[in-house]
Amino acid sequence: MIKNKKPYFPIFVDLTEKQVIVVGAGTIAKRRIRTLVDFTNHLTVIAPEVNRELMDMEKAGLLTIKRKNYEREDIYHADYVIAATNDHQINSDIYSVCKCMGITVNVCSDKNKCDFYFPGIARKDNVVVGVTASGTNHRQARTTVEQIRGLFNGQES
Repeated sequence: MIKNKKPYFPIFVDLTEKQVIVVGAGTIAKRRIRTLVDFTNHLTVIAPEVNRELMDMEKAGLLTIKRKNYEREDIYHADYVIAATNDHQINSDIYSVCKCMGITVNVCSDKNKCDFYFPGIARKDNVVVGVTASGTNHRQARTTVEQIRGLFNGQES
């Protein structure tokens, strides 16, 4: 345990032209993908099977899907990688490759293998609010995001 653990510092990053890769297409991966499509022009999903929602996003030009099993070479040119498979060994391999290559990575199933964390997002036009409870109280963060979204929805455009 780190003595005097500090809260997470919010940093906003321009992902517009960054290569963002999500490995996996399950429930957690889809939540990340739904968020990311609004922030990057270069989102790739790697998964042997995807659902209709992701296929529709691909058809709309929001992302690219590589319908295949993950291979290390798939992430060599990435700027950011989300490891969101249901296989801890694959997620660990993705983490190791990213660390060796200097690629920023988030392993959804292991907060100790994350260079960054996904905040709850509230957005209206170009205003983006990210909320985190620094990994300690997800319910509190979610409630806060919902309150902010309510404030945004109550405002006149």
